[in-house]
Amino acid sequence: MKIYYDQKVDAAYLQMSEETPSGVVEISEGVNLDLTEEGKIAGIEILNASEKFPLQSLFTYEYKPELVAAAS
Repeated sequence: MKIYYDQKVDAAYLQMSEETPSGVVEISEGVNLDLTEEGKIAGIEILNASEKFPLQSLFTYEYKPELVAAAS
């Protein structure tokens, strides 16, 4: 996953895969999912990001192996 933030437009983008999105679905005001042909999430766009959550949380990564194992 790659995370991008554009300060000029206050938009964050979480790139979930290298696949090319074929469509966009707005799941709430200012939050959009980029979807592939198969319906997989390729990315998440968050507009007015600084109003929705602390930006520092974008750059904090926490890995919990027990959660990954439980999801398998």
